[in-house]
Amino acid sequence: MPRNIPLFTFNRCTSVEVVGDNELRSVCRLRDSVTDAEIAVNVRLPDLEIIGISGYFHHDRLQPPADLDAHLRRVVGVRVGSGMLKIIAGLLGEDENCRQLVYMVEECCHGVILNLTRKVLLQAPDDEAGSFAFFSGLVKKSTRLYDRCAAYAAGSPLVREFEAEKQERESSS
Repeated sequence: MPRNIPLFTFNRCTSVEVVGDNELRSVCRLRDSVTDAEIAVNVRLPDLEIIGISGYFHHDRLQPPADLDAHLRRVVGVRVGSGMLKIIAGLLGEDENCRQLVYMVEECCHGVILNLTRKVLLQAPDDEAGSFAFFSGLVKKSTRLYDRCAAYAAGSPLVREFEAEKQERESSS
């Protein structure tokens, strides 16, 4: 077997775009050696209500629900914000065939949140120490950021203080 052929690839990205005066579209794409999937969520501003959703899901082993579009439409009406993760999982199901779909819908919602916090991110100080303190403080203010991107992944420098405080709270409970 030639050595330059990858045995496994993985690529997931989420993008957010403005599609109208009061509407955002967040798209999560996943392509790896066994999966080709895309979920697109439309959100109305300013109430952050999911007003549309579509997608496709092809996997070598897992089968999506028979009518994927109807299954996904269960989340129409959900508001992006606190409590949404539990609601989305409850509406879409937590069995193995739905876990990746649930995660992708959640990624779309987190993309909307991160897009709306862009102005906050631009307020970061220019110096390295100030910037580090600013960004590590963000995860404390918005725990939804934790483990949602490489910068806030478990064990990364930006979350060490957050993880230590979290562990301290859990051990004192």
